[in-house]
Amino acid sequence: MSEYALRGGLQPDVSAVTAVLTHHGVEGPDGQAPSEALVFAASGGIGAGYILWDFAHETMSTIVFGFRARWQYPQEWLKSTVDRLGLAVDLHTTGGKRAAAKRLSANLEAGRPSIVLPDRESLGYWRLPPELSGGGGHFVVAYGEEDGRVLVDDRNLARLTVDRKTFDAARGRVGSYKNLLATIEPGEVPDWRAAVRGGLTDCARNLSEPSKSFSLPAWGRWAKAMTDERDPKGWPRAFGERRGLVGALFNVWESVTPAGMEGGHLRGLFADALTEAAALLELPALAEQASTWRGIAERWAELAEVAVPASNAEFAWMRGLISAVSAGVREGDAGQDAAAAAGDEMWKLRAHYNDETPFTDAEARELFGTMGTLLRDIHAAETAAIRELSEALME
Repeated sequence: MSEYALRGGLQPDVSAVTAVLTHHGVEGPDGQAPSEALVFAASGGIGAGYILWDFAHETMSTIVFGFRARWQYPQEWLKSTVDRLGLAVDLHTTGGKRAAAKRLSANLEAGRPSIVLPDRESLGYWRLPPELSGGGGHFVVAYGEEDGRVLVDDRNLARLTVDRKTFDAARGRVGSYKNLLATIEPGEVPDWRAAVRGGLTDCARNLSEPSKSFSLPAWGRWAKAMTDERDPKGWPRAFGERRGLVGALFNVWESVTPAGMEGGHLRGLFADALTEAAALLELPALAEQASTWRGIAERWAELAEVAVPASNAEFAWMRGLISAVSAGVREGDAGQDAAAAAGDEMWKLRAHYNDETPFTDAEARELFGTMGTLLRDIHAAETAAIRELSEALME
């Protein structure tokens, strides 16, 4: 088996699966290593989610967004993805730290890359503040250990390591994750056509559900919340004094753009997936769908720009700091000093602007109205596109 190779990627969970498949020599339908877009299609593609927790009395925003299928159930997403590909996976969970560490050590000593789910803040290299400890994370690949440090693949393009004790603690930080460790067994995908069609069908079905938290109606709910003055979770009330508003807006920007930690809205990646699926499934309608989703991706980019405009010098500087942290992660250990400096400055500025808001009441109302309008347009466009996807898959 070849030496583990770092390949980068956009969405962390999909990239982790793709990296392990490639390491095992799994071939796509064209005989080459499968692309992230192809695996994304088979995994169920995009998702939708918006939840605003009770944060009216906090200065740090606690808004959760979901853009990947089954984003709220990481273990279920992983298992369904590998099952759909027709491969075997060993999913190990335990509440015991020693058992978790022992299993990881056994895999690493045997040269088996392990997909794990650590807490992001606890890992350290994303430079998050301590108050976000236990807030969750995304899948990464642990593929080796040298000198007491774990070799980590989090879409970085150069060697990235984490102290072993820190890594073990990060795996156990979120109790519900139960130190999850997944080992995908080597093998061949028996039917890429069935896997991709099944994933896209699952995507269309899930996004046709009525849930206002975990399906497309979430965007309508979010749009309404932007101008709802009666609901305590409406933005006019939640940010009535505008405290914490800057943090919330940057939460939107980080979640929607690829500069953040999870790859952004993923609509562009979905368009790439549909382009590959159109040829594989011999469904030209999917290529037309790809164009539609690229247009939707532009609307998401517009929303992010409205939330945190580059025309605002202070916001542009903070955007650059966020991008610098992500760039530091991609550069691996060599980029960690720069990432640390950028992260420290960025979080200090966010705390400052959370207390000293740069918005007047009138500016905030105008901003909320504009974002609400964009979100309603996105909701309508995605609802229509998913309906068309369902129809195309029935051909």
